[in-house]
Amino acid sequence: MDIQDNHAAVGPQGVATEGVATAQGFKTQGYATQGFTTEDILWALGIWSVILSLSPVIVFYMLMVA
Repeated sequence: MDIQDNHAAVGPQGVATEGVATAQGFKTQGYATQGFTTEDILWALGIWSVILSLSPVIVFYMLMVA
């Protein structure tokens, strides 16, 4: 195989193009998949609900101990 025939798999300066398998066997994602998913938002809401629901308990405990 000639090196010149490999232009379709490798972009400029040897960077693999989007959707093309690299030498390690992984496909590149590109920049089209950025952003928050529904799972990310639900996880963040769950964490904040735990923090906000426990904060009065922590404040009450600190007032009772101090």
